[in-house]
Amino acid sequence: MLEPNLTGADSDPVICRNPVGPPQTPKMMPDQELIPLADQGKVGLATWRFGPNMIESDAALQLVDGTASGPVLACHTGISFWGGIDPLSGCVIDVHHPNHGDGVSGCVLAMPTSRGSCSGSGVLLELALNDRAPACLIFSEQEETLTLGALVAGRIFGKTVPVVRVSSDLFDRIIHADFVSLEDGSLQVGEERWSVTPLHPDVLDLSETDQKLLAGEAGEANRVAMEVLCQMAAAQGASRLRDVTRGHIDGCILAHDANLIFSEKLAQMGAKVGIPTTINAISVDREHWQEQGLPDDFGRRASRLADAYVQMGAQPTFTCAPYLLEQPPRLGEAIGWSESNAVIYANTVLGAKTVKHPDYLDLFIAMTGRAPLAGVYLPEGRQARRVVEVTVPKAMGDESLWALLGWLIGRAAPDRVPLVKGLDGVLLTDDDLKSICAAFGTTSGAPMLHIAGHTPEADLPVLAEADVVTIGAAEFSLAWRELNQAKPPVDLVAIGSPHASLTECQVLARLLSDQICTSVPMIVTVGRNVRDQARDDGTLHQLEQAGVRVIPDICWCSITEPVFPPEARSILTNSGKYAHYAFGLSGRHVRLGGLKACVEAAVTGRSPAEPHWLR
Repeated sequence: MLEPNLTGADSDPVICRNPVGPPQTPKMMPDQELIPLADQGKVGLATWRFGPNMIESDAALQLVDGTASGPVLACHTGISFWGGIDPLSGCVIDVHHPNHGDGVSGCVLAMPTSRGSCSGSGVLLELALNDRAPACLIFSEQEETLTLGALVAGRIFGKTVPVVRVSSDLFDRIIHADFVSLEDGSLQVGEERWSVTPLHPDVLDLSETDQKLLAGEAGEANRVAMEVLCQMAAAQGASRLRDVTRGHIDGCILAHDANLIFSEKLAQMGAKVGIPTTINAISVDREHWQEQGLPDDFGRRASRLADAYVQMGAQPTFTCAPYLLEQPPRLGEAIGWSESNAVIYANTVLGAKTVKHPDYLDLFIAMTGRAPLAGVYLPEGRQARRVVEVTVPKAMGDESLWALLGWLIGRAAPDRVPLVKGLDGVLLTDDDLKSICAAFGTTSGAPMLHIAGHTPEADLPVLAEADVVTIGAAEFSLAWRELNQAKPPVDLVAIGSPHASLTECQVLARLLSDQICTSVPMIVTVGRNVRDQARDDGTLHQLEQAGVRVIPDICWCSITEPVFPPEARSILTNSGKYAHYAFGLSGRHVRLGGLKACVEAAVTGRSPAEPHWLR
């Protein structure tokens, strides 16, 4: 996000192989009218027309209303729209994805499910507001993030993006078709017409309070929130909603205009959070951005976005690691969080319960204190559907190995909760688990994983249909080469994706000792709470004396030039998450290394060598 077009140093302009329609300029629509549900064609009232070639079955369920047609773009692997799709052009910018370079605009986009960041819903809304969205989304598995983005686009902004979930058999037909149309309760795939079942959110078992919110007795903002929650609950197969104790808002990065449009629209409608709610990292150091050379317009709009959520009652925590705050969720506590790494850590390491809620739904959950009772809120949703047996390299090297492992586990279990075996005798710190969870979230859509011997629910029974996959030396080698594409020399060290913990800051200070970062700049991004703790115990002073820039509020997924040094071409990071997303966000390739390697590069300028176990 260094530049609006997502082009960076040593990268070509974002050009799709199959763009549909002319490039569009983002449109700000602060006064966009709400589209009443009755005027959108209420789900469940579709007109059915059965022709001679109609195949009546339960093969297709329409999750978001609308009609569409277009050429098929088949993706056999899910895409994270955030960090994987350019929000202006609709081009696939994830260099690790098989469809890199394809364009999704105007296509019938068919993929098993989405993956990665909760912020994909915001990217889809941005595409929809600028008429660059897919004509239709078709999934073969459970999917929430893009479904929610499409629902918000239609319900609040009148931009229709239909969403359909289909059986594996029908999905196979669709991905081999050239063109698909959705209309009149049917999908036309080649010569076949398949009936599409409408969704029925009206059959949910709602509490008296839910019904009052849905009826608008608590205002229009709460009515819209409950309406969307009911639609998502029906899409997830839930029969009712459940209480949650706290929320975490993710859609507060100014990666595109849609986040600002949405937040200010809801604030203008009078939305207020009803449960304790924290805010994710934002796009500026809220208190000091004016001193950091940022363009005034960008700084003010980014601040408006953060302030809108504060106005709605959220706490200005500005961290993508809310589990590092003073009172993290407890074992078994039901919460309503967004931000993929935070959700995965909360479920996996803390044993709390939260679905990986999409951006915007997180606000609706925070407003109502209610979430669909589905997925990992249920005991069966937390059981492993795949066993991943890991053989770690004998010469393990540094802690960057855990970033590689998390990335590999996500690839091995892109759509299901895995149980990881083979690490029982290995010491894993909280920061190691944080690294695994964050990297796992880049390649998997699952909201958690279990690690035998390390996480609190690893003893849950594995589902009977669970299969087994293995990760060994060959896979670690592949991952290292995939995530280490930067060429020496390194000219920027990036720490804090997710936000660095106090322990990580202390380790950095200890490794630096009396050395100075004279060869390569080092930037560490942290939450305000960790910055304050580091100031209190003297760690912050040590780091700053060594030439380290410690910046609160922003993270590497939201940093912009000139805070990100414009001259930097090659980045060294300890984060598997940033190693995965960096090129799509900044146009720069990265190398991956532990904190010791990061310090050595900053002090001496030497890039880390290949790990011993690769040789």
